[in-house]
Amino acid sequence: MNADEIDAQIRELAAERRLPQKHLDRWLAMDLPSRASMLDLARASRLRTGQLVTALDTLDEISVREHVTVAAILDRPEIRRIANSPGSLPSRASVLLEALRTLRYPLLKKMQTQLRSEVSALKLPRGISIDLPKDLGSDELTVSLRVRSGSELAHLIEALDQKRPGLTRIIEMLGGKK
Repeated sequence: MNADEIDAQIRELAAERRLPQKHLDRWLAMDLPSRASMLDLARASRLRTGQLVTALDTLDEISVREHVTVAAILDRPEIRRIANSPGSLPSRASVLLEALRTLRYPLLKKMQTQLRSEVSALKLPRGISIDLPKDLGSDELTVSLRVRSGSELAHLIEALDQKRPGLTRIIEMLGGKK
């Protein structure tokens, strides 16, 4: 397929998805292999408009930071494996975007994994849930209790008190301390 055919198909897909013009322009400004790879990915994963915008933005950021083409990023084994994996298209698209975010923000992903591990290690009883801030965009930890009786409340508060050192460590990690 030549460049004109690829560009026509990109424009057609962009029109179907109502892709904003600035994102279409960015896509068309990529080198030919990158435009073609992105088109293949968008079709194979049936990316919705928001997902397509997110993928284009994230790929552009990775490309600039790592000084590689979008085609080189999309050709990485972990990305190809996700794009070609079986399963529902919505879940594949979600996993794909998460993999791109991991490539874009490796330290954030590492910190999220570490925090989830710390929360899991607390082995809190059922009825207590810990919610980490989305994308670690804040240093606040949310602790929720679900109770049906006063004795259950007392049990959960006691459990939280026993886990205070671990909770404190997680809060300090959120605040930038290790």
